[in-house]
Amino acid sequence: MPQPPLSVEPEPITADPPHAADRPLLTQSWLDLAFLHWAADPADVAPLLPTGTRPDTLHGVTYVGLVSFRMHRVGWFRLPGIPYLGSFPETNVRLYSVDAHGRRGVVFRSLDASRLIPVAVGRAAFRLPYIWSRMEVSRQGTTVTYTSSRRRPGPRGAHSSIAIRIGERVEAPTELEHFLTARWGMHSAFFGRSLYLPNTHPRWPLHHAELLRCDENLVAAAGLPAPVGPPVSVLYSPGVPVRFGRPPRTPGGIPTP
Repeated sequence: MPQPPLSVEPEPITADPPHAADRPLLTQSWLDLAFLHWAADPADVAPLLPTGTRPDTLHGVTYVGLVSFRMHRVGWFRLPGIPYLGSFPETNVRLYSVDAHGRRGVVFRSLDASRLIPVAVGRAAFRLPYIWSRMEVSRQGTTVTYTSSRRRPGPRGAHSSIAIRIGERVEAPTELEHFLTARWGMHSAFFGRSLYLPNTHPRWPLHHAELLRCDENLVAAAGLPAPVGPPVSVLYSPGVPVRFGRPPRTPGGIPTP
């Protein structure tokens, strides 16, 4: 697939957000995160990205991420987060993108979540590929287990079962670890148009993690080649509070990439 030209160089990879979110559209916290990543061929990823974006690469390689965590108290604008409907386990399959303005972001190929109402709102209001699933996150000592089994819209049988053991704090993240975790926006398609939604949060507290179990087919269900071999990166974070800002607009008011 032909790649859109970059009019500017991609923004630097930074551990801290390059922009502010003084007027948040959404607030939430991401807790008990497991980051699993496999290297991927940009040619496999490119057809799955929104128009106006291309695979973001580090030394010629892009990545597929499987990220499991607890969403906590999603809220609108500056209102307090919702304690029940806004708190639920989630597992997403994500890709890494950059647009013609050089903005790096993530593209979600699937977002499994255990609350039906947030799934319905995410699909209807934001056109995000949320999927209603049975899910659980549990922790015993330094071992965290994440399970997911899809309900609707499927495909039925898509699932994940991940267990990690939390290790030592990452005192000095590598370039790759920053590339995979310090992402300050989301690229998506919204009613046929490309949309960039910026986010901010404190610097990630990251830990090394040992992968104890990974039985999943969510990556293949997202239209990607099934991972071969173990992940190239396994990380854990206790989490961060997050703010999503409003999308940039043209003078005519249309969201643009």
